[in-house]
Amino acid sequence: MRDSLYESIPFQRNELEHRYGANVHLLANPFLLSQLATLCAKGTYQPQVNRLVALLYSDLVKTVINAEFPRKAAAIPTRMVDHTPQGIYQGEVVDPEVRAVTVNIARAGTLPSQVTYDLLNVTLSPQLVRQDHIIMSREIDAAEKVVGSNIGGAKIGGDIDDAFVLFPDPMGATGGSLSTAIRMYKEKVPGRPRRILCLHLIVTPEYLRRMTQDHPDAVIYALRLDRGLSPPEVFGTAPGTFWEKERGLDDRQYIVPGGGGFGELMNNAYV
Repeated sequence: MRDSLYESIPFQRNELEHRYGANVHLLANPFLLSQLATLCAKGTYQPQVNRLVALLYSDLVKTVINAEFPRKAAAIPTRMVDHTPQGIYQGEVVDPEVRAVTVNIARAGTLPSQVTYDLLNVTLSPQLVRQDHIIMSREIDAAEKVVGSNIGGAKIGGDIDDAFVLFPDPMGATGGSLSTAIRMYKEKVPGRPRRILCLHLIVTPEYLRRMTQDHPDAVIYALRLDRGLSPPEVFGTAPGTFWEKERGLDDRQYIVPGGGGFGELMNNAYV
């Protein structure tokens, strides 16, 4: 007899209240925030840096799959089916017949994208999962202020029609690089994606403003919002209440409190 207990599995994101719009999800997870604080702390270096990045993205990707990916009813015989006809699990599972593309925005996005790719491969049918690669760099002026983003090269493995397209990039600072990458997929890669998903460890109010204006269809997930350079009246208010006053970037476009340059830390290359 079918047990209805798992026919429709509820899942609710635990997230912070904000005023940035329905497509922005600021997750509230004490364990992950603790690990992220360690990752960003002065004195945390390799190999702990990459171990923490992998741990954080492993949980973040699972949250996104639970919240965003479709499910299907399944009847799966267990090892007990040889002993009793009741040895069958019947309930919802993540639908494995879904296309997904994870985009490695080198260099800080390389490890997060690999973690995402590996998890997608054990959740979905592997032949429907792909990893693309984009080489990007910030363009800076004489004062070391970011003025744009440049795509130096890309390896795109096919179309994105009806696919979940994921951009796992640790630091959502200005939004310039990611906005450029998403625009490239929309304009130059064939097909219409089912959903564009941006996965970050930290985002700033400036990043959220840029992304929600440039790509209002993109869904953003972040473990933490950093607005450390905002005026005093901002603190204690729901994020986005005084969006025009919120500030998380210093004059060199680094996040405050942030954690420094993740591309440099993760690759031990400070150029």
